[in-house]
Amino acid sequence: MYQNITITQMVKEKPNSTRIYDKDGFRRRAACICVRSDAEAEVLLVTSSRRPELWIVPGGGVEPEEEPSVTAVREVLEEAGVNRDHMHRTEVFVMTVTKELEEWEDSRSIGRKRQWFSIDDALTQLALHKPTQRHYLMQLRHSKNNSNVNANSNSPTTAAPTTA
Repeated sequence: MYQNITITQMVKEKPNSTRIYDKDGFRRRAACICVRSDAEAEVLLVTSSRRPELWIVPGGGVEPEEEPSVTAVREVLEEAGVNRDHMHRTEVFVMTVTKELEEWEDSRSIGRKRQWFSIDDALTQLALHKPTQRHYLMQLRHSKNNSNVNANSNSPTTAAPTTA
């Protein structure tokens, strides 16, 4: 006889890390889209730790008892060496960068690099290695376009919900 058991979170201990999984078995991760200014015309990508010739959105695993927004800020500091002024939440987190460190944890430990890209160029780079991360930037572009439309219109515009 089988019993229905509700699992809200699974934890897997690994050397140097603890992986957290949601009730559906997906690893919990948080990412941060870093923008140079409130114009959101440029985004910051970092090199992949596994394939340093390719570019990715900074992010990583949520630790036990950690909020995803805290994970996003921690990971972007570790992987890109940048700090934030403020964030607003979309599917991931958008952060306007106010300070870039000369050196940061992953630059010292694994030689990770960072580079600013136009949205179009970032979409091209992400298509090479992390095509699912393209969705983050397409959502950013979509929300920015809706903001511009709403600013010039008296009627509200709503976007259809999407999943990443």
